Amino acid sequence: MAYTNYDRTLAFAGLCQAIKLVQQIARDGRCDDEQLDACLRSILTVNADSTLAVYDNNEASLTLGLKAIVNDFDNSPTGAEMTRYAVSLLALAKKLTHRQDALSQLSDRLETITRQVEHYALIETQMLNNLADIYLDVISPIGPRIQVTGAPGQLQVPLVQHKVRSLLLAGIRSAILWQQVGGKRRHIVFGRKSMVEQAKTILARN
Repeated sequence: MAYTNYDRTLAFAGLCQAIKLVQQIARDGRCDDEQLDACLRSILTVNADSTLAVYDNNEASLTLGLKAIVNDFDNSPTGAEMTRYAVSLLALAKKLTHRQDALSQLSDRLETITRQVEHYALIETQMLNNLADIYLDVISPIGPRIQVTGAPGQLQVPLVQHKVRSLLLAGIRSAILWQQVGGKRRHIVFGRKSMVEQAKTILARN
């Protein structure tokens, strides 16, 4: 993996896209199925030869996340919530990378999902349930628990819960990728401007 601003921007866009979809589902109970599918597929791409390959070699599949980098990291309530999710997922991903037992369990569980996806779509209810179970069994015990905010009525719906947990797992995938391509907290605090400019460049050609 390359340690460039382009690679960090792609990985952070993947993280932001997962967060945006979590926010939409937690609030409205639904999101765009194509964006959901693209996010979830990144979870299964574990031996990619480039950062973009994690996202199906398609910059346009990260449009929602790239727009979030440009528009949503500010002092507004929505921006503050996105930052909270991002910081929490990055911290959780860092803990995960130091837990060989959890990484081994995660790898085994994802191999099973990879076999299942030959027969079922990732956004089918049972597959979402399976991904959500991986998050509950492998990621949640590492802690701390991520507090999801939204409409209470929606958050009590099982399918909404499955989608949210599946997307948090996708967020962890992108957070680990961000770290693999050299992403540090300072890049969020001090390098945001260069990431915004890179995101704008990618959006302009898609």
